[in-house]
Amino acid sequence: IPPNPNSQPMAATAMEHDGGAEVVVTPGELLGPSSSLEAGRGAYADGRSVRASVTGRRRFVAPAPGSSDQRSTVEVVGHKAHGAVPQPGSIVIARVTKVMARMASADIMCVDSKAVKEKFTGMIRQQDVRATEIDKVDMYQSYRPGDIVRALVLSLGDARAYYLSTAKNELGVVSAQSIAGGTLVPTSWTEMQCELTGQIEQRKVAKVE
Repeated sequence: IPPNPNSQPMAATAMEHDGGAEVVVTPGELLGPSSSLEAGRGAYADGRSVRASVTGRRRFVAPAPGSSDQRSTVEVVGHKAHGAVPQPGSIVIARVTKVMARMASADIMCVDSKAVKEKFTGMIRQQDVRATEIDKVDMYQSYRPGDIVRALVLSLGDARAYYLSTAKNELGVVSAQSIAGGTLVPTSWTEMQCELTGQIEQRKVAKVE
């Protein structure tokens, strides 16, 4: 019997797509529409979407019988050994990887003094470098690739990167190498000096504790 050309295949739901296999998702990854899914642990509602806030396995929980809300709950269950995960309000240590005119990107290495076991990317935007004279911030005089910075996690931003801030005295560059390859020593809030050459370089320096 030839198939009926007018029949439409049933739209597969995310649950059917899983097919029993575990689907691993990463922070910021789309889990489904908020119209049919409720955000459980490890997930958050982002407008009309539900997204993952941690790295882990996606899991769906059916609504309770008789519940007025018939949406399924989606959870992201973290790996048992996933290590620390950045959260808004966390203090992180990160290595600057790229500096651009309006932002710098960095790889997060520690969260609240605990090492991470997977890659998390941070972005420091021009307006989040310092608390004063924000309009005069020069990214190239604040950070250089390879700098180690202490920063505050503001939120989960775009493209699975966390927005970071160094706009406090105790936040900013904590360790850096000079252009000549020597260790840079803080001399003020905005300058560090090379131990080898004595050359002064500009940075957004963290207050030394």
